[in-house]
Amino acid sequence: MSILKWKDDYNKKKTTHEEAAKVIKSGDYISVPLAVGACSGKMLDAIVDRHEELRDVIISDSMQIYPSKLYDPKFMAEIDGRINYAPVFGIATIRKMHQSKVADYYPATTGDCDDKYGERSNVIALMVSSPNRHGYVNLGPVCFYTAGSIRLGRARGNLREVIAEVNDQMPVVYGDNWMHVSEFDHIIEMSAPIPAFQRGEASEVEKAIGQYALELIKDGDTIQMGLGGISEAVAAGLEGRKNLGIVTEMLPPALPQLVEKGIVDNSKKPLYKGISVASFCVGDQEFYDFISENPSCNIFPGSATNNPRFIAQHPNMVAMNTSLMIDFSGQSTAESIGHTHISGVGGQLEFIIGAYWSDGGKPINMLGAARKNADGSLISSIVPELPAGTAVSVPRMFTNYVITEYGIATLKYKSRRERALELISIAHPDLRGELKESLKTRFYPNPSK
Repeated sequence: MSILKWKDDYNKKKTTHEEAAKVIKSGDYISVPLAVGACSGKMLDAIVDRHEELRDVIISDSMQIYPSKLYDPKFMAEIDGRINYAPVFGIATIRKMHQSKVADYYPATTGDCDDKYGERSNVIALMVSSPNRHGYVNLGPVCFYTAGSIRLGRARGNLREVIAEVNDQMPVVYGDNWMHVSEFDHIIEMSAPIPAFQRGEASEVEKAIGQYALELIKDGDTIQMGLGGISEAVAAGLEGRKNLGIVTEMLPPALPQLVEKGIVDNSKKPLYKGISVASFCVGDQEFYDFISENPSCNIFPGSATNNPRFIAQHPNMVAMNTSLMIDFSGQSTAESIGHTHISGVGGQLEFIIGAYWSDGGKPINMLGAARKNADGSLISSIVPELPAGTAVSVPRMFTNYVITEYGIATLKYKSRRERALELISIAHPDLRGELKESLKTRFYPNPSK
């Protein structure tokens, strides 16, 4: 398409949030990309403000960043049946939505989000960079399922409208991370800073877990880690390591420092040498400045980066993921405790499998040994069985290394009983006695030992 033609097309599609919201019809399924690639809260609010005119509309997203009425439990309870909310992943922003039972949940991994959204979506609303001189916009720090869901939805004939907010402050990140303006139906020009995430301090428990994880990371390994205190603790302890590579769902916020210190150079990877590879990222302004137009940082669709077959092609792949709870056999959850929904599986299962298949790979699940009740009593995160209704995020056959602040358990190729004893050895010391007692009625033989 010539420069003149795409610009004419672009200008014809320009509209406002309120006008764009008018394309929503009763019964529509609206999907929104992850994190900073999502449409703004203003766009979401323009849609939910039409609740009196609409029925049976579902909005689905993941990793909620921009404030909106969509995440207000009281408001959403009032419009139940007109507009409802059902994410595929959640952070603290929407925990109250699940606790208040005003949000549903779609089970999905990173690798199949584009397929699920491509199958279901009638409308997709996203945020992109300003177009370059060829009419291509960049998806910024989030590729994930964005382009895939749009293109699959178009091919299948169910996607009717694509609303793109063009933000001139969106960073440009290289990789398979571009779309042409011809792929959008409505364009809203805007200028707003990208939300920055301040890196937090690791707790003492997280530091202890991080120290054990560091024991499993060797020079030349390829690693996967993400956001949070444990990742910060691991990053802080990598001093002195060299030739590490990055293949991950989310680029770690500590990446600029790891590259600057020569810890990460991606020199030993068989694929994408010299390049840190991910499907999305969030961070502070220093981080965004580092990844912007940096050829050593590439963003690709999650269906590519999180494909276990791709991950497994990297020898010595170390995949570090957090869990909420794990049972004696090695089944773990990152999603719910009972029917109380907390988050989602994201790319955890795919990276655990990929590392499990990797030559010399180390799949790692990390969790605090116990949590405290309001009265100060302890609840073990290592349990004989997961509570009824709990989602199994990682099945036991792929669980290998499990780390708490009390050590490392190794489960691969061990029996049920051997696994239970390994896990009890890293449980909270005050709770090991009752866990051992519970083992007497489970996992024979030798129930008395």
